[in-house]
Amino acid sequence: MIPLSRLGFGGGPIGNLYTEVSDSDALGALEAAWDAGIRYFDTAPHYGLGLSERRIGEFLAGRPRDSFVVSTKVGRVLEPCSAGGDDRANGFAVPATHVRRWDFGADGVRRSLESSLERLGLDRVDVVYVHDPDDHGDRAVAEAVPALAALRDEGVVGAVGVGMNQWELPARFVRETDVDVVLLAGRYTVLEQSGAGLLDLCAERGVSVVAAGVFNSGLLARPEVGDTYDYRAAPVQLVERARRIAGVCARHGVTLPRAAVAFPFRHPAVVSVLLGMRTADEVRANAEAASAPVPDVVWDDLREEGLL
Repeated sequence: MIPLSRLGFGGGPIGNLYTEVSDSDALGALEAAWDAGIRYFDTAPHYGLGLSERRIGEFLAGRPRDSFVVSTKVGRVLEPCSAGGDDRANGFAVPATHVRRWDFGADGVRRSLESSLERLGLDRVDVVYVHDPDDHGDRAVAEAVPALAALRDEGVVGAVGVGMNQWELPARFVRETDVDVVLLAGRYTVLEQSGAGLLDLCAERGVSVVAAGVFNSGLLARPEVGDTYDYRAAPVQLVERARRIAGVCARHGVTLPRAAVAFPFRHPAVVSVLLGMRTADEVRANAEAASAPVPDVVWDDLREEGLL
């Protein structure tokens, strides 16, 4: 498996996720990440119809190729369109210059990756994830992973993975294919550990795990305001649970975001935590949260109170 920095930079927000991010703010976030020692940058064609890939590629241009790791994703092919308007219906504040078409076939995977390499300005990508194949599992297993494995053999791809917001289908990939890494979003956090069995399976099979969505899309970053959970308004019971977890952490001088970043590393399969960030201030805050260890007594007390 490609060595990844402990923290990874999630490129969704600088693809103008929900709101516009200026070029200068995006560059500032990337520079702050580099200054904080982050060397793993994750992106996807889906993020702003290629905007995230272009911004990350421009930032990394001129840096030694062996000094950073880049991952992107396949499964959505971008096709030009002239409909006009914007892409906010899909969550991104960018002009609707393209439409996304699901394609987990071998040809679609190759075309998608060729376009990503052009936007990134690279001739190879360190990790490529099969992205959100929830409704396309059979084809993704039969065609997408073998196509990426062939590209791995050619040296165009360093490692092959699957990235999803659920744990059940990734477990099938681990059992039936030779994926190197799983990117699991939101299913192994200090609030929710439904993906623990998948992580155990990965540890048994020698598959690395990148933990994403460790704030459960916002709730674990700001429980006091009852933020979002899985990109929707958080249910009342989960808001209360997050606040109780925050209270236990506070007794030991630990913030909830700090605990949220630290928790996934308690499982031996987890090699990196991926954090979506859009400004330099966010990067610095997250890097600070990850810089200090969380005392074991925090996890002990959370278990005693039935919160883990």
